[in-house]
Amino acid sequence: MPGASGDAPDGAAPLSLSGPERSVLAVLRASTDLPIDENDLAAEMGLGLDAVRGSLQRLKSKRLAELTEEHATVRSLTPRGERAVADGLPERRFLEALVRHGGALAPESAGAAELAEDERRAAIGILRRRGLLADGLPFRVRDGVSASSASFPEELVLKQLANGEDDLDPPIVESLERRGLVRTERRSIKRWAPSEEGRRLVLDAAGSEALGAVTTGLLTTGGWKGKEFRPYDVRAPVPWVTAPRPNPYVAWLEEFAELLVGLGFVEAEGPLLETEFWNNDVLFMPQDHPARSIHDALGVAGVSGRPPPADLLAGVAAVHEGRPPPGATVPVGPGWGGGYDPSVAARPVLRSQTTAVSARCLARGPSPPFRFFTLDRNFRRESVDATHSIEFHQCEGIVGAEGTTLRDLVGMFSALAEGIGVRELKIRPSYFPFTEPSIEGYVRHPRLGWIEVFPGGMLRPEVLAPLGTPVPVAAWGIGIMRLALVGLGVSDIRDLFLDDYEKLGRGTP
Repeated sequence: MPGASGDAPDGAAPLSLSGPERSVLAVLRASTDLPIDENDLAAEMGLGLDAVRGSLQRLKSKRLAELTEEHATVRSLTPRGERAVADGLPERRFLEALVRHGGALAPESAGAAELAEDERRAAIGILRRRGLLADGLPFRVRDGVSASSASFPEELVLKQLANGEDDLDPPIVESLERRGLVRTERRSIKRWAPSEEGRRLVLDAAGSEALGAVTTGLLTTGGWKGKEFRPYDVRAPVPWVTAPRPNPYVAWLEEFAELLVGLGFVEAEGPLLETEFWNNDVLFMPQDHPARSIHDALGVAGVSGRPPPADLLAGVAAVHEGRPPPGATVPVGPGWGGGYDPSVAARPVLRSQTTAVSARCLARGPSPPFRFFTLDRNFRRESVDATHSIEFHQCEGIVGAEGTTLRDLVGMFSALAEGIGVRELKIRPSYFPFTEPSIEGYVRHPRLGWIEVFPGGMLRPEVLAPLGTPVPVAAWGIGIMRLALVGLGVSDIRDLFLDDYEKLGRGTP
């Protein structure tokens, strides 16, 4: 309890302890060598270390025991290190084999050193780096070198470790660690002593065990009658109970959004119920494109879409038909070779790509340079499997500035992959109706192999001209759910929506 005194007030009723707590506190109070190591305390009492630790922690929570903790670095020989002390280092044994065979060994005779293949390779490399072996074959001692007087400081350090000495040469110790001859452990040494309150506390007599709680069994049998109960200590800390944990996938999405904000992006939002105009037309996707059929897009019945501004609709119609946009004398491009139907543009659909949000951002005329992203849901008629879902998240982003090129987009993909710990990334050319050039980025999943997660490219002039965007724009639509499979160590998109925290263990906060 904050502000509570650590001392028991005079005349206070004695605090009842469990039998193990009473025994541990009694031994602490009787000890003449304080603070005492908890391992020594357990050995002195003849109890298991875990049982003693539990009692010590409860005494500490009741302010009856005090803990002093130290951290120590302990180095010791591995089994390989012990063999090296007994039989000699591999480089010493190889050198001795050379001496026994007249100072030279052919490769086919190198087994005479009686070393394992990895030890023999290491020994040869060490001897050559230290100038003890001549170049070339057969293996032979370099002229002017006395094999018998060759010095290996590692031998001294190994003997020091075997004798329990602490004054060691750090670089040599690190070298022996890399070779697997020495291990380093960092240990926590816990020592305990009774607190002032623990010394002053009147211990109740052994055998007068007090009850700590009323259980169902005690109520059923009446065993609580006539028993003593331990006083309630309001100063004892209570367990820390956290709020409900977020879904690991949702938490991962939030972390990814924070990564983009850290790279200078501003988050944008758009409606889930879109029109064909914003979902497809403004992105220069032809109105007869297969992806816009009822087999892929999800239409909405019973509602009508809001038409876009007339001047924007006229500009988009012009680039689709290959005509000069309003106010221009030449067409932006050849168009799609057919007419443009404004009634299709107003048709409502569930948004199939967050690129629609990027188009809305550009239509507002942001001042370059700019960076926007959106991370939200989309809907497509898909066959549900490990990497596809009818409802899915996508992370859309655009970067607009003078001089922006595809190289900047590749660099952005690399930065995002590195930001979430993905080291393997492949980029290859691709095609999308609204970008040219276009690329796809693939990352490796440990079970699914290479999966496509980074599609993008440079927005075409047919997209930028009707929107009045004066600078080149790099755009992408990341398959964020597939990327989450790698980040969370999951192999099936459907598992992202589970509440099984063991299965999604990497996503816990």
